[in-house]
Amino acid sequence: MKHAYLMACLLAGLAHGAAFEDQFSVPLGEKAPDGNYHKVPDWSAVPEGEMGAAIKRGYSLFVNTQQLKGQGQPGNGLQCSNCHLGAGIIAGASPMWGAYPAYPAYRKKNNKVNTYEDRLQGCFLYSMNAREGLPPAYDSQAIRDLVAYSYWLASGAPISDKLPGRNFFTIATPPQAPDFKRGQSVYAERCADCHGGEGEGKKVADRYVFPPLWGKESYNWGAGMHGIDKAAAFIKSNMPLSQGGSLSDQQAWDVSLYINSHERPQDPRFKGDLGQTTKAFHGTYSQYGLPSPVDGHLLGSKAY
Repeated sequence: MKHAYLMACLLAGLAHGAAFEDQFSVPLGEKAPDGNYHKVPDWSAVPEGEMGAAIKRGYSLFVNTQQLKGQGQPGNGLQCSNCHLGAGIIAGASPMWGAYPAYPAYRKKNNKVNTYEDRLQGCFLYSMNAREGLPPAYDSQAIRDLVAYSYWLASGAPISDKLPGRNFFTIATPPQAPDFKRGQSVYAERCADCHGGEGEGKKVADRYVFPPLWGKESYNWGAGMHGIDKAAAFIKSNMPLSQGGSLSDQQAWDVSLYINSHERPQDPRFKGDLGQTTKAFHGTYSQYGLPSPVDGHLLGSKAY
């Protein structure tokens, strides 16, 4: 009986062990009871001088991160604003005004107290798949400018890791275990027009206007968005673009599982042993190291 249950979890793409009722308690972010969130300054309030210039450069990098491509960062086709929507302003889409006041903070991901600069480097390393595992240097102009932009967005916000809207909003437990086939149908109906039938994204003039969701130009196996829980929460609140909340909780979980059951760039923490990397860094919400619902190979073994 126990073996049959674990196999059912595995086939649902959700094993690594926990009981179903415990898997989907997702402590992400909370909505403001009054619907009011931190208000960012008006663009006309950008100060004069070098600080203002840094804020503007940080904004430019945030919405067009590909300008760093020639320096090896990013190593994929994404922009910061693909996940942090509205140039890092929108509540429930991991806004920068919520992230900046939350650091320094301990992160289990790298087992140390992280500064905000560390956190930005982590975004480049995982979500942006920095080439050769080398994000912009801690004291680089790019990191300084992104810090300046984030600081400005957070003007007036309290130092806190619990600002309403700072993360992705909590998503409810799905009525059924997330399912690849159902997710495939949701993707075809609600996502493919923008992100492509094979998750390849859409380009105009050789620049992605809609980001790739898997494959070599997408986020890697170490990025937070590869977690089914986080992607489901993001999708529920924000996708399809401008139609956030139009998918059911079940649809969000299903399509998150579908998107994250395809190969993508390798986890930078991989040292040649898929099983060891799976055990050390990938838990309940990760498809890494599990059989592909498409052809049965272990996901991560054919990473880009």
